[in-house]
Amino acid sequence: MQRIIAFLLIIFLLPVFIMLSILVWVSIGRPIFFSQERPGKSERIFTLIKYRSMLDMRDKSGLLLPDEKRLTKFSKLLRATSLDELPSLINIVKGDMAFVGPRPLLVEYLPLYSKKHKRRHDVLPGITGHAQINGRNSISWEKRLDLDIWYIDNRSFLLDLKIILSTIIKVLKSEGINQEGSATMPLFNGGRQKRNEN
Repeated sequence: MQRIIAFLLIIFLLPVFIMLSILVWVSIGRPIFFSQERPGKSERIFTLIKYRSMLDMRDKSGLLLPDEKRLTKFSKLLRATSLDELPSLINIVKGDMAFVGPRPLLVEYLPLYSKKHKRRHDVLPGITGHAQINGRNSISWEKRLDLDIWYIDNRSFLLDLKIILSTIIKVLKSEGINQEGSATMPLFNGGRQKRNEN
């Protein structure tokens, strides 16, 4: 059912997709889409699709500049409204994701999870989730992962509906987009905080 709904949404939102694609192309450049391998249900690797939201700016050594220097005003708006996530509807149609579930994180995190937190891969990852309505990127990794496990233990249709409605409200209020002092969510690295592109 979710795959059918996602397909219908893509058709309904096609004018929005076209408009955003043009704006990303003009403001940020090509490629228009950002794709990256992420682990899904049962740790199966799939390719996550989002709108690109960062410039490819590098220093003299060829290293990418810090995230905050590669974000444009349009990029920040794209992220604040979560419109960069719209292409992930394609992932739902393909069966890689659901509307609600733990957010798909980086493949390199897989060996870093505790046994408890590995359970986040017992279900399909989601475009939004319980952690997203309870702090989004502004909370610690420990709390974020604990919220994912709570969702898995308590998931239901009514909970999913509540999360979707709460997500819309959070997006409209632009709450919890980033951690203080960071343009993006710091990397999960055994308790050490680094920066991540997306």
